[in-house]
Amino acid sequence: MKRTKIIHLFDAKTSPGSVLIKGWVKTRRDSKTFSFIEVNDGSCLANIQIIADDSLDNYDVVKTLSTGSSVAVTGLLRESPGQGQTWEIAASAIHIYDIAPEAYPLQKKRHSDEFLRTIGHLRPRTNKYGAVFRIRSELCHAIHKFFHDRGFTYIHTPILTGSDCEGAGDLFRVTALNLENLPKKEGKTDYSLDFFGKPANLTVSGQLEAELLALALGDVYTFGPTFRAENSNTARHMAEFWMIEPEMAFCDLEDDMSHAEEFIKNLIVHAMDHCARDLDLFANFVDKNLMKTLENIVSAEFVRLPYTDAVDIVKQSGHKFEFDIEFGKDLQTEHERYLAEEHFKKPVVIYNYPKTIKPFYMRVNDDGSTVAAMDVLVPRIGEIIGGSQREERLSILERRMEETGMNKEDYWWFLDSRRYGTVPHSGYGLGFERLIMLITGIANIRDVIPFPRTPGNIEF
Repeated sequence: MKRTKIIHLFDAKTSPGSVLIKGWVKTRRDSKTFSFIEVNDGSCLANIQIIADDSLDNYDVVKTLSTGSSVAVTGLLRESPGQGQTWEIAASAIHIYDIAPEAYPLQKKRHSDEFLRTIGHLRPRTNKYGAVFRIRSELCHAIHKFFHDRGFTYIHTPILTGSDCEGAGDLFRVTALNLENLPKKEGKTDYSLDFFGKPANLTVSGQLEAELLALALGDVYTFGPTFRAENSNTARHMAEFWMIEPEMAFCDLEDDMSHAEEFIKNLIVHAMDHCARDLDLFANFVDKNLMKTLENIVSAEFVRLPYTDAVDIVKQSGHKFEFDIEFGKDLQTEHERYLAEEHFKKPVVIYNYPKTIKPFYMRVNDDGSTVAAMDVLVPRIGEIIGGSQREERLSILERRMEETGMNKEDYWWFLDSRRYGTVPHSGYGLGFERLIMLITGIANIRDVIPFPRTPGNIEF
């Protein structure tokens, strides 16, 4: 008999009949001649109740099943007389794969997020984390569908790179050299003897490579892991995280901002339409205002605000902030959240930042002091998207690289892309984990990825 997933037992077309389900025991309670077993297979939040009676050949063993034990149940799916459940299965056979010990770490009680991070091999079996990882999976599908439906080409950019997209220097170095006996040349490590013949790093972004393909294929996007060796222990940062990075040829800043707004709204609507049961858990137990926040984002027209106006609003707000803000300083999370949550009470797109606080590749505006950059701010998160129109003019790009102290020879291929048929183009990056935080109401970025990588933590 073909296995049926529990989620499909709740479809409108479901009818009584023989079924086979496989999963893990959540709870078991006994009566005189029956055992009532709650089983979950990870396909949805709901459990299915199994009625096991003493006619089973292995009933004595069934009565020893503990939380976490794994089973395969064959039986008759029938309407349940129990309150709060539609179906139950009257078991005709129960195959036991493994009986978990009574000291199983996930007992029927609330466990802290901090504790659950220490048992990453069992964390997905909890209601909260099963739900968030199903939402994560569904959003991956939605992302690819969004771009596919709009004619984008999906590209794979390198994880290993010799360039630093952001110029920040917080990079993970990758080497095949013997760290116990590094080769030296003039007192420094001789990377000419390394695998690539030069220093290599884990990528902080696929943007530069995506630009090259956009200038040949038109609209492209990449979606994959990125890495930053920033020693930051906050609820918003990790060393390994996933980024969605579209790059669009013949696209200016206005189009870039419009595309980013459409993207966010589309993903939220998709989650609300396809993850309703899982979202209910977060709306009931994590953030009581979650659905109101999501509905507000979907229905709102995003505010578009120049950086100078944003600074003025924050300065004149009368609020006490931890960090001061002046022209030439970047907005901090507290400023971003004030604008989105309190002042405008909806998403805000800030654009035209000072060039001194932005990377070299952003297009310089006619005023010579700002660049065509934009950040999308949403309530409760702050910045969720950062993007810009790219500098397509070779001479100005070279000057910006010189101003920021970059070695142009290391980026000869990037400069060449402006020599042979350059066009205006734009793009942005969306932090996937921050998107999931927004959609679920979860406050700590470590809790929206299966295996968080943070300073001092690389378990599992």
